[in-house]
Amino acid sequence: MLYIKAPAKINLTLDVLYKRPDHYHEVDMIMTTIDLSDRIGLEARQDGVIKIISADRFVPSDERNFAYQAAKLVQDTYKIKEGVSITIDKEIPIAAGLAGGSSDAAATLRGLNELWNLNLTIDELAELGAQIGSDVPFCVYGGTARATGHGEKIEELPTPPNCWIVLAKPKIGVSTADVYGGLRLDGVVHPNTAKAIEAIDNKDYEALCKSLGNVLENVTLKLHPEVSMIKEQMYRLGADAVLMSGSGPTVFGLVDSEARTARIYNGLRGFCDEVYTVRLLGERNTLA
Repeated sequence: MLYIKAPAKINLTLDVLYKRPDHYHEVDMIMTTIDLSDRIGLEARQDGVIKIISADRFVPSDERNFAYQAAKLVQDTYKIKEGVSITIDKEIPIAAGLAGGSSDAAATLRGLNELWNLNLTIDELAELGAQIGSDVPFCVYGGTARATGHGEKIEELPTPPNCWIVLAKPKIGVSTADVYGGLRLDGVVHPNTAKAIEAIDNKDYEALCKSLGNVLENVTLKLHPEVSMIKEQMYRLGADAVLMSGSGPTVFGLVDSEARTARIYNGLRGFCDEVYTVRLLGERNTLA
């Protein structure tokens, strides 16, 4: 059995510029990986079947699963006769804005590259990933990056300044399609992506805190007021900056003090089941 880590991501910025003729949205966003990870196990099969195994009943075991789609895409593209059993040990919350499914797909691509001796480059794996979902190319690379286009154009960035991250996910799932469908770009306040990149380049924690922004946040906050409550609570408990990741509903707070991190974590546990304290990973993936 070959095991691959599939880390979650958070969006430090998420900007939507316009809707494209191909129905994708043109985005400009900064993402970074955190040390909250699923674990993907891959075992070769001789019968050509792709089988998904997971103890989590919310993980689909058919072609709706991104890891399944990744394996099928590799099979079809490179005429692979072998099958694979894919075991998914979930730690990343589902439908949370943390790219759990995309990261599982990316880990599957990286793992199958080794399991099936494909000798593909990480760039080739990212190109394959773009056919599965907009966040998959970033998840193939990992680390910190600016993603443009519909998410498939990746520009590597340095590791952000060191800090703790507190994540809180309310007991709801959010449909990315619904959030994008509710987005109205006229009058929206766009994050200053260039300022955020400058803060990362300079390892300037305070400037980074001031540069966070996500244009999808207001849409999700209107649909789900509990996300707003978590944001307010995080600020009240002492987070330096607070933002929703992706289309939500997970909210994260940046904190530069371990003592305050514990206070925020304990304060949120009172009314939110899924709370995590994590660090930034920062480093890019290497091939499996």
